[in-house]
Amino acid sequence: MKVVIAEKPDQAMKLASPFAHRKQQGFVEVHPNRMFPKGAFFTWAVGHICELVPPEAYNPAWKKWSLATLPLVPQSFQHQVMKSKAKQFGIIKQLLKRSDVTEIIHAGDAGREGELIVRTIVEMCKVRKPMKRLWISSLTEKAVTAGFAALLEETETRNLYHEAYSRSCADWLVGMNASRVYTLLLQQRGIKDVFSAGRVQTPTLALVVKREKEIAAFKPEPFWEVKATFAIGKKRYEGVWHKEDGESRILDPQLAERIAAFCRDKPSEVSEVETERKEFLPPYLFNLSSLQATANKMFKYSPQKTLEIAQKLYVKGLLSYPRSDSSFVTQEEAKTFPDILNKLSKQPEYQPHFPLAKASIASDKRYVNQKKVTDHYAIIPTEQVPTVSRLSDEERKIYDLVARRLIAAHQESALFDYTTVNTLVDGRAVFISKGKVQIRAGWREVLFDEEKDDKEAVLPPLAKGETGKVHKVEAKESKTQPPKRYTEGQLITLMKTAGKHLDNQELEKVLMKTEGLGTEATRAGIINMLKERKYIEVRKNQVFATQKGTLLIDVIGDKILASPEMTARWEQRLQEIGQGDASAQVFMEQVRKLSHKIVEDAVEQSREWKLEAYDVEALPTSKQASKFSIGSKVAACRACGGDLVDKGEFYGCANYKKSQCTVTISKTIMGKKITPAAAKKLMETGKTNLIKGFVKGKERFDAYLQWDEADKKAKVSMPALAEKNA
Repeated sequence: MKVVIAEKPDQAMKLASPFAHRKQQGFVEVHPNRMFPKGAFFTWAVGHICELVPPEAYNPAWKKWSLATLPLVPQSFQHQVMKSKAKQFGIIKQLLKRSDVTEIIHAGDAGREGELIVRTIVEMCKVRKPMKRLWISSLTEKAVTAGFAALLEETETRNLYHEAYSRSCADWLVGMNASRVYTLLLQQRGIKDVFSAGRVQTPTLALVVKREKEIAAFKPEPFWEVKATFAIGKKRYEGVWHKEDGESRILDPQLAERIAAFCRDKPSEVSEVETERKEFLPPYLFNLSSLQATANKMFKYSPQKTLEIAQKLYVKGLLSYPRSDSSFVTQEEAKTFPDILNKLSKQPEYQPHFPLAKASIASDKRYVNQKKVTDHYAIIPTEQVPTVSRLSDEERKIYDLVARRLIAAHQESALFDYTTVNTLVDGRAVFISKGKVQIRAGWREVLFDEEKDDKEAVLPPLAKGETGKVHKVEAKESKTQPPKRYTEGQLITLMKTAGKHLDNQELEKVLMKTEGLGTEATRAGIINMLKERKYIEVRKNQVFATQKGTLLIDVIGDKILASPEMTARWEQRLQEIGQGDASAQVFMEQVRKLSHKIVEDAVEQSREWKLEAYDVEALPTSKQASKFSIGSKVAACRACGGDLVDKGEFYGCANYKKSQCTVTISKTIMGKKITPAAAKKLMETGKTNLIKGFVKGKERFDAYLQWDEADKKAKVSMPALAEKNA
């Protein structure tokens, strides 16, 4: 009897579906068959069932957040079963310990995280039975049966477990110590919130903050360009005046007007025509990052949403494994393409693109390259082609992107003629026109929607020596534009290519060779985490750094925690662990030393912090903040001199039982959060700073909180009234 452990319930059901089976509570019983002569139990994790224990499990003194206990460095790491998933863990353990169970089949996702999830469960169950590894990239019946027929020895993937385990423990060390030290040091400066920091999230945030500062520091400068429309017979085209050095921008508006005046109604002649033909090959097949970036550009889907949709299609057996970092396939996958494409050709959406220009791409190294396939090949449709129109709208859009990429790979390249025309006005003024002519659409007919933002002008056919006149000319004012904020899709791409932001060429190569910041599986989650922790906001698909996110990056400064450099070194070592070329123990010892350095750096830096530029009261607060601050003193009570403390939903006097002092301040008044700093200001001076954004009905207004001495309570006071009473 064998126990097959999948990562999730729906995946376990897919794995069991080729065989006769009966569903039980928490597992599926597969009846004896050719593949499993004695039958099998197919059970599942629910994602991460086990988690690293909290700090207090190692040392009770570590429960309280205190600088004196930092850094927190356990000698060895321990796991615990998550309470919400204890029932399923119990079922797995019971199955593994059965006397008739002689073998375990590890069927977690074929990657590092899957290795960690299932092996940790087996370790926690304290079971030592032979184990094999199922390693597949799609959940079609054909792929599942082929996978069970060719199981790997568990030793073949064990190093990936060591890599994933090292990564999770090291992330715990850095995240736990960095988060505590910066939170505590900022708390000393009156900022009562939890500041989460980590190896991947912090350098990612630093990239967003850097762009935010570039935009804030940008000063637009006016310039002028002289633009003309030329008429040569019935042909019309536009050109821009250029200096001899090729510059078109004019800083003097009067000069621009003089040039325009000179050119009005003057004769013109085409003095030069240069045409260059360019060939554009079809794009690569999708990996997860490129799929997320494309879906964000086209549908404004967040990276997390795209991953969730692709995962659903994978579980249905319609797409290959979505968390892939490769854009290539092996010869084996390429052999399946004719059958997949034949099925796609019968769909109304794709019929116009058939027959294909290329019957096979099996020998095309742009797509088929065994050396560039790591754990998984590119995201492709499986042979289980659905009726696309019957998919949900979201599933149809993602499936369509993947299907069209595969079809496009079998089309011809696109050809364009790029033309530069020099037009001479009255023998003196040179105007340049640029445009293109599509010679062959090729693959662009399949992926036309992805190319929508191509705004290159189309020029009429022109020949050197043709003459005409200036039909219209004007001096147009423009301003230099600041850098654009990243979209979520661009941020995903930026994380993947973070090595470009390093000055050190060696480290740049390392980061580019590994996976940049995070992995294909984790980048979307990192962006979500930055949103949840109020470090970034996404508005109209643009990523903004909040004041809280900017504050954290400012206080960390140029230390290694905010730089991709640490991730570069880290990823290099982890990759070596996964390949069996480096020691996990040596790596963890280095991370322990790094934890000491992060704490020391933060304490040293804090002496130089200048936080006056930050509006502490306007900082967004996270849910963890209230949990962290409950019971802490906020100020001295203005009524009795006792401690005004954080009570969770409100601030209240600690002398309530002792002397019946009833002073309280709600944490939310008229839709506005009242920060600890505001409560402290009120208690100390009798009036807060001006608080913006109170809401009453449909009206929004700014006001103060002012202490009412007679009623011993805080009241909202409009600015004019408050100033009169002050």
